[in-house]
Amino acid sequence: MSLSSCERSAGRAENSDHTGSWKRLQRCGDWDVDTVMMNEPTAALRDAPVLQGLWESVRSGQQQILLSPHLAASCAFLTHVALCAPFLVLDALGSVCQRVRSWRIAAGSGPPPSLRQWLDCFCRVLFKYATAVLPAAALFQRLRSPNLPELAPSCWQLFVEVVACFLLFDALFFLWHYCMHRIPWLYRTIHQMHHQHRVIFALAAQDASSAELLSLLLLALISAWVLGCHPLSEALFHFLNSWLAVEDHCGYNLPWALHRLLPCMGGSPYHQAHHKKQNINFAPYFIHWDYLFGTYGTSMLRSH
Repeated sequence: MSLSSCERSAGRAENSDHTGSWKRLQRCGDWDVDTVMMNEPTAALRDAPVLQGLWESVRSGQQQILLSPHLAASCAFLTHVALCAPFLVLDALGSVCQRVRSWRIAAGSGPPPSLRQWLDCFCRVLFKYATAVLPAAALFQRLRSPNLPELAPSCWQLFVEVVACFLLFDALFFLWHYCMHRIPWLYRTIHQMHHQHRVIFALAAQDASSAELLSLLLLALISAWVLGCHPLSEALFHFLNSWLAVEDHCGYNLPWALHRLLPCMGGSPYHQAHHKKQNINFAPYFIHWDYLFGTYGTSMLRSH
């Protein structure tokens, strides 16, 4: 065999080795890419928030409804009425059930409100929502970004944002409420209507002047906006805010009330003392601001 033939044979062998190596590498590379592509959905599902499924079901096909300018105020009113309904039942049962009467805050509170009082209060709240809250909420909704985030918040993010909203709202409400009581003009023109009820009941939580309802709506929206809350966190905050406002005005010291579980909260006895004396207990939910400013007063239970 000549030298040139040996060189050609060696070159072909070398090329064959390189080709084989490349094919093996390509097969290996294809296997790696396929493996990564197969694992990507699994990793995405593993890293997705627990609430992602709920958020996707809300977003899919419901975005136009969620961005409706009338949704927020309508839901707020209907939620308030729905949360008040159990206390209407308690007021009705109070006339025949001793246990229900024992839950009522008795010191100076008088008998439960009549059905006529409930109906009159309902009509006043409905009128103010239709003429003031609904247009203002619609205007605010049009000013907001129409885009909803694709990802849901994690459970921890949801918890932190809701708690932070309550703490900020409680501080803002305390300052505004304190000013309305300390400045006579503000009290007469804005807040006095809410204090027409010496005997408070659940529906009366929203029985205030249009200006006061708008101011409280603004405080709640500012709290969520300043903190940059996820829409799901904001919705939960507004729902719980409505519930706590109703519970504060219900006139009952229920065994399962939140203030019995969390000593940092005042609850209905704390707020009913404010309606009776009007110079104490200005914070809506927590009691630390009244302690710091020296405006904390004993609840109706302790005074009784």
